[in-house]
Amino acid sequence: MASVGITLQQFHQMTARVSGRKPRGPTPVFESTVPRNSSAHSIILGLDPSLRGTGFGVIELGKPHARALTHGTISCSAAWPHSRCLANISQSIRDVLRKYQPTVCAVEGLFFAQNLQTAIVMGEARGAALAAVAEAGLEIYEIAPRKVKQAIVGYGAAQKLAVAKMVQRMLGLPAPPEPDAADALALALVHVQEQSRYSLTTPKKI
Repeated sequence: MASVGITLQQFHQMTARVSGRKPRGPTPVFESTVPRNSSAHSIILGLDPSLRGTGFGVIELGKPHARALTHGTISCSAAWPHSRCLANISQSIRDVLRKYQPTVCAVEGLFFAQNLQTAIVMGEARGAALAAVAEAGLEIYEIAPRKVKQAIVGYGAAQKLAVAKMVQRMLGLPAPPEPDAADALALALVHVQEQSRYSLTTPKKI
């Protein structure tokens, strides 16, 4: 059974209640997942890796809402060998990292492919993308696809078009992003949501 920790402030508040003393200040149900004395990430990279079309999106936090700095799809021709595709993915992500300087990355979690060959190819693309991100020293968090759709659209099996339209609305874009880019932007948005809510759970860091 996993243990649940409490903060020093909560310990003092519990001690005060047991001793009959009135605790000072409001008592939060859960502590925020973001430490109050640390600066939150303000530029977030979202990645939806795929060999022929890796989606990427970079958002910047701001008021009244986040804004998209860039988004797109790293396309690789079906005529290209895998090695050329992997090199293109890595180099393209390096270019994005260099230009926009994100400090954290949210990547789509693994799914169970019925076809072993498909799973291997997806793993290769994912590895090429994450190697470039890790090389730059970014923190990387993994978010399950259904969780992203649930958070953005409110339905875990939502279609890509629904995700794209909601991302367009949330970021104030003039048009819906391409499907893979929309998924990447959605990942970045959900990461912000996960890091700012009061919760006992945190995204899986990889």
